Amino acid sequence: MGSFTVSRGEWEGLINPETASNQTRNNFQALATPPAYRKHLDSTLGDPLQPVSVVIVNYNAGALLLECVRTALSQAEQVIVIDNDSSDSSMDDLARQFPGEERLVMHLVGKNLGFAAACNIGTGLATQAFLLFLNPDCILGPGSLNRLLEVLQSDPGIGMVGGLLTNLDGSEQGGGRRLVPTPWRSFVRAFGLTRLNQRWPGLFQDFHLHEQALSDSPVQVEAISGALILTSRVAIDDVGPWDEAYFLHCEDLDWCMRFRQHGWKVVFVPDAPVTHHRGHCSQHRPIFVAWHKHRGMMRFYRKFFRHQYPGALMWLVALGVWLRFLGLAFYFTLRSVVRKLQSPGDDKGV
Repeated sequence: MGSFTVSRGEWEGLINPETASNQTRNNFQALATPPAYRKHLDSTLGDPLQPVSVVIVNYNAGALLLECVRTALSQAEQVIVIDNDSSDSSMDDLARQFPGEERLVMHLVGKNLGFAAACNIGTGLATQAFLLFLNPDCILGPGSLNRLLEVLQSDPGIGMVGGLLTNLDGSEQGGGRRLVPTPWRSFVRAFGLTRLNQRWPGLFQDFHLHEQALSDSPVQVEAISGALILTSRVAIDDVGPWDEAYFLHCEDLDWCMRFRQHGWKVVFVPDAPVTHHRGHCSQHRPIFVAWHKHRGMMRFYRKFFRHQYPGALMWLVALGVWLRFLGLAFYFTLRSVVRKLQSPGDDKGV
């Protein structure tokens, strides 16, 4: 099935099958019966909408997609959902939940192109001057988008901002603010040398910063998480789109590196909270996700550090990356086998 975008007229065709186009009826057979109208967006409807296009890449996000879109619609002028060939009912449920919503655009790709490619499709469909790339398992906190945009616009040198990613218990999640995982930093982390940082500060520092005390104000960092990136079309035109050679993971680090290479600041905003149900979309295919994550790591290292580090260190890093993948693959396979033996009817796959 090829890619296509659902327009407002087709949305209304979904509600009234008599006016639906043939393509709409074919693509959304599950919605042949008119869905019940949803209630209007609740308490945040009165707040001003931000001039932002929110780009959400969906892959089997389930019910979380609905809440993600709901909170995004309550804060942004436009919400775009790019579906990477989900097999669950998340897109059908989304259509039922928000019938006739003119600020919501649904684009079905027809195959899984990867995160970066889907983000670039969303960029092409965006109508606003600012773009928020948001994972479907992320729930914007009240006023978070406004705060992120406020910081982004406070300094013309800021190219992208990210907020405070939190776990369900409210604790800060790793990855929202970090140093770039250079080959040396990755080597230090892989071999547990971060414990030496107290003796030699900086030399053996972990690239994750979430265990450090939160600042009281926005702070410049080397990298933020691709789960939540707010940027401008001006910056994107200068830096270039997401690198589609990454399928899943590390494309956010790549973008952060390129933004900084072009002279843009990357800023972390501690008072813009976003709840992240981490790993929700990838939990049923852990080996597939791990493969692309480690493959992305190797591309990232080769692209930015191949000529900066001795070949021996790069070889050790590559060895560590693939040994780590093999260890994870063995663990996930063993876990799957144990679960099948315990519950023969519950086959989640690997």
